[in-house]
Amino acid sequence: MSAHPDLPAPLIEKIHFQLQCHFTWDLKKDVDLKNLSTRLQDHIKLQLGQRGAVARSYSFLAYVRYSFHKEALSLLNQSEETIRERHGDESERRLIVTYGDMAWLKYHLNLLPLQVKYPTGSSASLLPEVYGEQAWTYLKLSKSYYLQAVDSFRKALEIQTDDIEWNAGYAIALFRTEEETEEPPSIKQLHFALELNPDDAVLQSMLAVKLGAYKKYKEAEGLLKKALKTDPDNPHVSRYVGKYFRNHHQLDESIDLLERALKRTTQSSFIHHQLALCYKRKKIAEQSHKNFRRAEEIFQQCLVKLPECDESLSQAIHQRFGDFHYHHKRNEAQAIVHYTKKLKKIAERRLSRNPGDGEALALLGQVARAEGNRKEAAEFYEKALNCDKDNEEYLSALCELRLELQ
Repeated sequence: MSAHPDLPAPLIEKIHFQLQCHFTWDLKKDVDLKNLSTRLQDHIKLQLGQRGAVARSYSFLAYVRYSFHKEALSLLNQSEETIRERHGDESERRLIVTYGDMAWLKYHLNLLPLQVKYPTGSSASLLPEVYGEQAWTYLKLSKSYYLQAVDSFRKALEIQTDDIEWNAGYAIALFRTEEETEEPPSIKQLHFALELNPDDAVLQSMLAVKLGAYKKYKEAEGLLKKALKTDPDNPHVSRYVGKYFRNHHQLDESIDLLERALKRTTQSSFIHHQLALCYKRKKIAEQSHKNFRRAEEIFQQCLVKLPECDESLSQAIHQRFGDFHYHHKRNEAQAIVHYTKKLKKIAERRLSRNPGDGEALALLGQVARAEGNRKEAAEFYEKALNCDKDNEEYLSALCELRLELQ
């Protein structure tokens, strides 16, 4: 870096405010600095993320800890060293923000005159490396900045479309901001980011969560297996795989995974929150099971007294018991049993008033077919056709049943 001790004060101030670094990006709203500091320290300790992630964590942590001057400067030096180790010939452009942080911090500590490594330019035309660094900063900061992260990643990728880390970041930002739509952009972006870096376990687990929400279970579960094989100890992988399990009612699997992750990152508020959600659902499920057991006891008592009930009440009991099995116990087979009994009673009542009721006969055919009695079903449809000779629906059902009986 080249010093400029003879620059006039107004020019120094102008350059100072044009620096592109954490200290000039107005990162003030809705930020829990203690939580942010803990997360960044975990990222560094566990070496989380892709090539440049640890270096970014060093420089961002320097911003958070800037009041501890020596520590902040040491962190910036570690950021520079890490960037040089990981980026080699690309280091100079990747160091723009780190150099900006250093210049800002040293100037405000009166350690050195303002130093400039690169032309700062205007905020309307930044280098892609600056947009990328800014985007990751917004993404790590808080929810309030997620949309700004999306915008900054998009600007970086407009200039360098195939950058592995910015494509990953853009996918993560979309994942966190978009609402559920028929074709969510994050799924396409996550696929593209994985084409560039097929072994990114965090992206694999995030894509699995998205695909699971759209019932694409086969691909989702394949990705989960890959993610857990590739990076089983990564707490970010654990949090998304755990979320997938929770979303799909595999609470014990989710709890086991998250508790193991918590041993590596004991202060993670996200994992604590995920665990709390799992235990809450488990408690609700246990309570619901007790309520369901009592409800089933009452329904069984009603069935015992069914012969004493009038026709309309009998139908209502079968309807409600069918709904109970279908919606609450997820037992479709038992639900069908009660629904068909209700339909059978309706059909029989209509036939008692009019033995030539074709619709009632066809309804009994439909019930018999649902119960697996094809021969009886065919007989009912034959009787229904005798009452309504031109009914194509009855004829079609009868033809299908005769083919099945052959």
